[in-house]
Amino acid sequence: MTTSAQSSSSSSSSTSAPSSLSTSSDGNIALQPPRRNILGFVDPQISSYFIAGGIAGAASRTVVSPLERLKIIQQIQPRTGDGQYRGVWRSLARMYREEGFKGFMRGNGINCIRIVPYSAVQFTTYEQLKKLFTNKGARPLDTPTRLVAGALAGVTSVCTTYPLDLVRSRLSIASASLTLPTTSASAPSTTPAISGARSALSYHTAAAARSNLGIWGMTAKVMREEGGVRALYRGLVATAMGVAPYVGINFAAYEALRGVITPPGKTSVARKLSCGALAGSISQTLTYPFDVLRRKMQVVGMTQNVLEQKYNGAWHALKAIVQTEGFVGLYRGLWPNLLKVAPSIATSFFTYEMVKEFLGS
Repeated sequence: MTTSAQSSSSSSSSTSAPSSLSTSSDGNIALQPPRRNILGFVDPQISSYFIAGGIAGAASRTVVSPLERLKIIQQIQPRTGDGQYRGVWRSLARMYREEGFKGFMRGNGINCIRIVPYSAVQFTTYEQLKKLFTNKGARPLDTPTRLVAGALAGVTSVCTTYPLDLVRSRLSIASASLTLPTTSASAPSTTPAISGARSALSYHTAAAARSNLGIWGMTAKVMREEGGVRALYRGLVATAMGVAPYVGINFAAYEALRGVITPPGKTSVARKLSCGALAGSISQTLTYPFDVLRRKMQVVGMTQNVLEQKYNGAWHALKAIVQTEGFVGLYRGLWPNLLKVAPSIATSFFTYEMVKEFLGS
């Protein structure tokens, strides 16, 4: 009888995480609810960070999918031509008119596939680095430590999921109608004149869409035509350079703003969302030129010659953009991006905290 009871007790403890004791600010010992260990082979706390981060990432990107796609199109479209996507609302209306609701969500599927592991790795790495740098809370967590932890978390996550980001960028512009300037080197002699005297190569990249290129199809196309697996990592250096300060500033700003906007007793949903929105806007504005470089490098190998010129690397792209477009060229697409960042980061942090609390972390 005793053996049976012991066996039952052992079985029960193996299937659910035990409750834990914690000391509150007034010195009383409180019984904490057991953590939900969904990933049974991983520490309950780490699994809660991973799951909460993944859900937060998918929710945040889906909310702003139309603006995300518009930002990418504006970043890579030529500076000249009548077919440019100009103005946020006018461009969104055009996108819907030409492609319907699917146009808003184009590239979002792979974006979610990418962002779930990306966000999960990022949040989990950041939480673990905070523990490491503070010796599990023995030392105070200051702003420089948050910046370093966030930067390392950003680099780790982007290196893990970069091929998916590149393919997502290709799919996002695969059906956008763009008008390209025609040069003697790149335009065939049979190119017809458009609008009288204006000679330009106008194409609609929906040709890629008509070929039904999905995630795997685009991945295979890039590898087949642009140099194998290495082509899937084009622009990684520029991306890492931008992601490191972006994520570092993002986490540091968020945690700093929490102390100001959501003090004890003032933790409404609106205040929590405001913290994420402000943190995302600050970090994105400061690091946006790196994002432009990343997109330029990701589409440089497309056979449709989307860019006005080819770039040999991130440094060459930076110099060429500044020479031809000025520093303004490094901030193309910033406005729709800021409209996107505020709700995206706000949703991300809010969802992360909510799911983490639900899982008992």
